[in-house]
Amino acid sequence: MGNGLAVVHDADGLGDEDMQSFAHWTNLSETTFLLSPTSPGADYRVRIFTPGGELPFAGHPTLGTCHAWLEAGGAPAQSGVVIQECGVGLVPVQRGERLAFAAPPLLRDGPVDAATLDSVLRCLALDGGDVIDAQWVDNGPGWVAVLLRDADAVLRVKPAAIEGKIGVVGLHPSGSGAAIEVRAFFEVDGVTREDPVTGSLNASVAQWLLGSGRVTAPYVATQGGALGRAGEVHVAQDADGTIWVGGAATTYITGTVDLP
Repeated sequence: MGNGLAVVHDADGLGDEDMQSFAHWTNLSETTFLLSPTSPGADYRVRIFTPGGELPFAGHPTLGTCHAWLEAGGAPAQSGVVIQECGVGLVPVQRGERLAFAAPPLLRDGPVDAATLDSVLRCLALDGGDVIDAQWVDNGPGWVAVLLRDADAVLRVKPAAIEGKIGVVGLHPSGSGAAIEVRAFFEVDGVTREDPVTGSLNASVAQWLLGSGRVTAPYVATQGGALGRAGEVHVAQDADGTIWVGGAATTYITGTVDLP
């Protein structure tokens, strides 16, 4: 009921084309490949591929890959935390009630210019009156996000052809079990797709909404309802300001794959 992920162990012998081909074949939002670390302090290195290309960082693949690495016998150097090496650098993953990664710094933030906002509105089939705020929230994949008037408005969005990566956010009523509703849209091979649960977007949206005072931590974000999924993302914040993004991970399929 969340977001599927394929994790390939012992991938040091695979080349770029091998990884991309297999990720395209799985047709999942992401497929990851576990590699030996190259950075001091890292427990493992991961490369993250969508069906159409490689990402420097993604959230649900970070949690799923860490889960798979630990389940296969991985032993972190530090007690209680796993250090993942990926395209954006080193990402700490806490071990507790659930795995949670530290939100990486934003590569681009700030208000969205008028031309970009017009493009986003066209992609989402919305008009300017539907949007309360819009912000760059890019922590690697390229996210731009819009805040709508409430969670119901988010669930009613029926996008047209998507360009880039667009997040849509709305607040649930006070007293609800969740604070915000999130949806994530992007394009693969010319086809608009919606991600069931998106850790990277939730991480950057948390930085935006917590920083602007629109929400307080800890909180729960729901995602995937429009797709018949039941994703829950748990967001917390340390006293030093570090934002932690967590969720449950469960293994459903294990096996071996012969690549050509």
